[in-house]
Amino acid sequence: MENSIKATVEQQMDIIRRGVAEIVPEDELKEKLYESLTNNKPLRIKLGLDPTAPDIHLGHTVVLNKLRQFQDLGHEVHLIIGDFTGRIGDPSGRSETRKPLTEEQVKANAATYQEQIFKVLDPSKTVIHFNSEWLNKLNLVEVLNLAGKYTVARMLERDDFAKRYRENLPIGIHEFLYPLMQGYDSVVLEADVELGGTDQKFNLLVGRQLQKEYGLKPQVALMMPILEGTDGVQKMSKSLGNYIGVHEDAHEMFGKTMSIPDELIIRYFELVTRVPMDEIRAMQKAMEDGSMNPRDAKIRLAREIITMYHDAQAADEAEKRFKLVFSQGSIPEDIPEVVEEQEQVWLPKFLHDHKLVASTSEGRRMLQQDAVRVNGQKYSEENLAVEDNMVIQVGKRKFIRIRKS
Repeated sequence: MENSIKATVEQQMDIIRRGVAEIVPEDELKEKLYESLTNNKPLRIKLGLDPTAPDIHLGHTVVLNKLRQFQDLGHEVHLIIGDFTGRIGDPSGRSETRKPLTEEQVKANAATYQEQIFKVLDPSKTVIHFNSEWLNKLNLVEVLNLAGKYTVARMLERDDFAKRYRENLPIGIHEFLYPLMQGYDSVVLEADVELGGTDQKFNLLVGRQLQKEYGLKPQVALMMPILEGTDGVQKMSKSLGNYIGVHEDAHEMFGKTMSIPDELIIRYFELVTRVPMDEIRAMQKAMEDGSMNPRDAKIRLAREIITMYHDAQAADEAEKRFKLVFSQGSIPEDIPEVVEEQEQVWLPKFLHDHKLVASTSEGRRMLQQDAVRVNGQKYSEENLAVEDNMVIQVGKRKFIRIRKS
């Protein structure tokens, strides 16, 4: 019986280790898994989310996919929506004090998070908490008691705090409270494992320390790597425009996936899909020995991503359209149409109004970079004389057809 449990622990560890950057400490996670199987009691797996950004992209799903693996192994996932800590703002990686969110912003963002996370997680195995449930109830004496469990010296070991201190940049006292409150969430929840990105290591370890202070078994900190965006360099970020959103149109998802550098193909497969590792390793070997074209691997990757967040039919249609546009240089038949009454439009604003660019300044930049075509021809002027049935293309994937009223 004991050997069987140990074997199952190793099987679970093989799945859990997939794509992980660090487990602190790994031997304690094995012990927790052994106890879980012996007592037939699932582990409590925690992820804290400060609802500062309402749109989830593939970078966010790296951690969510790991949570889903824990769910598939029979464990409980507890999501902490930081409606209280979100008003402070996580100082991780910040060179300045983050502006606090309003209660209305927090509620709106939290609602969007809940809608999108269940594209990855199993709702029946997910428990959602709002940390205002317990943090609002703390009185000043309890806050001071919590603050007394960590020193300023320990706080200044944190890279972003240390850097700001050296550069004489302001650090608000409330920012020191953020990791303590995130750690207190783990105390209240009695979390067995807490997940986060590598940039969250300090916060996760504070939670581990606070659990010890409150007489609890300390949680294991499991850190996932930060996913590079489609540019292959910077962290995936909406503000940098190098992201693939889980709510994006399937055609946009396909085109963006096809644009990632070849060296990131395997990393994306491992971190954002559910393709078994033996298949991923086989693809890696095939690309290395030249028997598989990286383009074909990216097509498989794009199809996997679209099937996860749309369905297989959407993946089929997106692949067909991609090949039509890129292989044959054709204009798709199903592009959106807009009715335009004016004889002339200022193109940067027109592109922004119809969601072909994120801003008018990006529209001007795309024109300057020869990334805009009108009826198949490069166009760089900011003013455009409108004609019926005119097709405007931005970049490689975005099209719109103009109809005169």
